[in-house]
Amino acid sequence: MKSKEEIIEEMQQVVEQMRLDDIEERPELEYELFDCSCCGQTKSYAGSIQYGEYRLCNDCVLLAETGFALNKIKDVTELINAMEDKRLEEICNFIKQDEQRHNN
Repeated sequence: MKSKEEIIEEMQQVVEQMRLDDIEERPELEYELFDCSCCGQTKSYAGSIQYGEYRLCNDCVLLAETGFALNKIKDVTELINAMEDKRLEEICNFIKQDEQRHNN
């Protein structure tokens, strides 16, 4: 049986390879952006995955897949619920930046 550290390392390699494969197949994906359903940040499509109605950025795919591999989460909704504070923080940052742009 693999250790927790081995599973995490393996998932990091797999998820990074997915990102690199996406860029190799469609280089423009690196510069096409979307808002991640999980962390709320604007991220590159490269290495992102659609889980049902949710699209997760490469960083959140790593969290999700590692969570699955370690049996910490059963579905992506659990991760999204756990990341709610992070998404709210991103929304607040966006609003603050938007206000600053409009005030200058």
